[in-house]
Amino acid sequence: MKRLMRAALVIAAVTASMAGGLTAADAAAKKSFKLGYNVYIGFMPFAYMKQSGLMKKWADKYGIDVDLILVNDYVGGVNQFIAGELDAMGVASMDGLTMPAAGGVDTSVFLITDYSNGNDIVISKTAKDVKELAGQDVFLLQYSVSHYLLNRALQKAGIDDPTATKTVNISDAEISAAFVSQDAMKHAVSWKPLTEDMLKVKGATKLFDSSQIPGEIMDVFVAKTDNLKDNPDFAKAVIGAWYEALAILKAGGPKAEEMRAVMTSAMGTDASGLQGQIDTTHFFYTPAEAYAFLTAAENAKIWDSIRTFCFAQGLFGQGATSVDSIGIAVADGTVLGDKGNIKMRVDPTATKLAVDGKL
Repeated sequence: MKRLMRAALVIAAVTASMAGGLTAADAAAKKSFKLGYNVYIGFMPFAYMKQSGLMKKWADKYGIDVDLILVNDYVGGVNQFIAGELDAMGVASMDGLTMPAAGGVDTSVFLITDYSNGNDIVISKTAKDVKELAGQDVFLLQYSVSHYLLNRALQKAGIDDPTATKTVNISDAEISAAFVSQDAMKHAVSWKPLTEDMLKVKGATKLFDSSQIPGEIMDVFVAKTDNLKDNPDFAKAVIGAWYEALAILKAGGPKAEEMRAVMTSAMGTDASGLQGQIDTTHFFYTPAEAYAFLTAAENAKIWDSIRTFCFAQGLFGQGATSVDSIGIAVADGTVLGDKGNIKMRVDPTATKLAVDGKL
């Protein structure tokens, strides 16, 4: 998964113009829906949901059609969601905030799939402690979850100045090979599976990973708020199919092995590679676990940390004058920022129905 915000400002500008042009037809009851996801461990159950017929089973229950679409270009998929070509898209939570929401599209998180629990890593060939990165060049994909992870690692080490290190932008396609082959590249931040070869370099040390900030790098599915309001059965069908699939994965046995095989193939890895990524991903296997996480007071603190980083990096756009410019309504009722300009909402409605057995 290209877990990034590098196109956020461009997309935000495009979004702002699109947001004002939505018609009644864009937010109305309908029967056919398209959900986009890309190759990332947290989204791979959707490959099984499609192949096994689980998604069709739940869509049929509500008299709708849900097409699960593998999107090869992550940013392109977010653009399709903004343009209305996709009804939902799987994103890192920060990207939902900095792309559609910051651009003026009223966006709702209706499903949380997982959070990174060690998939994202700060690596060094020479340093043995995060504090040693002060004054050093750190290579990463700027404005991505890697950038956020470095910022949080510095904070945890008692360094509150985000400019204490010099971030050097490098694409996710280049970072692994460059770290392995270039002696001058001493420090980097990236994610699995890219980090697997990076950690094999002589002297490479893991200084910090996402397990040390549990819950902060979330992976979610977003939809336009009006679309969810007018089509609640869409979210119900997706969530029903999702938790049936996760129950299979958790239970083990022949059906779980079948599911793992589908996920392995979709990711282009092998069984050990899949397991390695599952081990460092905190899946919410039950709706009760997801609902408890979303409605906990800590969730508001996480979103506050995310929005603070995003604003500091200029990812709210040129018109944003403060971190409060965009309102974020979290599931416990708390609103962070401007209550008159809520553009990001955490909506656990369908998840709660799953908890109560009412789907």
